[in-house]
Amino acid sequence: MKSSSEKPNPHNVSVRMLYDKEYAQVVHVELKPGEALKKRITPTDVFFDVLEGKGVVEIGDEQQEVSRDMIIESPARLPHRLLNPENPIFRVLVVKAPRQTEA
Repeated sequence: MKSSSEKPNPHNVSVRMLYDKEYAQVVHVELKPGEALKKRITPTDVFFDVLEGKGVVEIGDEQQEVSRDMIIESPARLPHRLLNPENPIFRVLVVKAPRQTEA
C-alpha cells in the first residue's frame, strides 16, 4: 500500500486521491474550521462517507449537518459541496461511481 500525497485543487483544502480506477474514484477530503469545497456539479453519482468530526453537506438547495459514520448520497448533475463551519476537523471520503470521465 502506498501513501497518497495532497493534490493541488481549486478548493485550497487537503485533498488526497486514494483510488482512481475505471469504475470508481475515492478521494479523501479534510476540512479545517471555516473551510469548504466550492459548489460543483458532477456527471456521475457521488456518496460521502464521514470519517471524523461534524460538518455540513449541501446538495441542491438542501443542507444537512452530518457526523462520523454517516453516508450521504448525491445524485449526478446536482450541485453539491462540503462545509466545516466551526468544528476542529471534518474528514470525508468522496466516492464517485462510476468514475467521472467528463469535466
